[in-house]
Amino acid sequence: MFGAFLVLVTPASLALLIKKPAVFDFADELSVADRQIAILLEGEQLAPPLPLPPEAFTTREVEMVRPDAAQASRNWQLLDPEFMQRLLVVFRLMKERHGYEMVLIEGYRSPERQASLFELGAHVTQAAANMSYHQHGLAADSAFFRDGKVVISERDPWAMRGYQLYGEIAAQVGLTWGGNWKMQDYGHVELRRAGVLGRGIQSTGSRG
Repeated sequence: MFGAFLVLVTPASLALLIKKPAVFDFADELSVADRQIAILLEGEQLAPPLPLPPEAFTTREVEMVRPDAAQASRNWQLLDPEFMQRLLVVFRLMKERHGYEMVLIEGYRSPERQASLFELGAHVTQAAANMSYHQHGLAADSAFFRDGKVVISERDPWAMRGYQLYGEIAAQVGLTWGGNWKMQDYGHVELRRAGVLGRGIQSTGSRG
């Protein structure tokens, strides 16, 4: 009698066990975006966008946020290859998912340029020469391109929404976003590596 009961119960129990993985498979569909990011990061190298003319970075709006931006380096090849790939993934997803076209304001920064920007005051950067990830090609300042113009002002609600989305995607690809710092730097992202800036030096809470 007991054996017959087991025969009747076991198939039903097995059916329940067989159905359980389907629940996890369904949950996996919620992370499609994460899989897309993984595919992009591990796939073939993305190509940098075409450069904008230098005059696009000489407007009053740009200069107010990024002084001397016209002299900044926007050479993608001077960036660390891993960082460059992650940043290009962010640019691509911002365009595909949210309709924001991103533009690089400044990537690699020489120690001399870092020193000159540091002298302008803390509202520009709190990092002295060799104390920023920019000097190692591991940081970048970016903004948006709309109607033929670089949009960088945080007073623009459209741009501010873009910065929030930019920070979210940057975090998903393993980058640190300056918008989370005490002194917010919404256009800044960096790829942190232990020992790069020296012992005890980090960019937490300060503009790089």
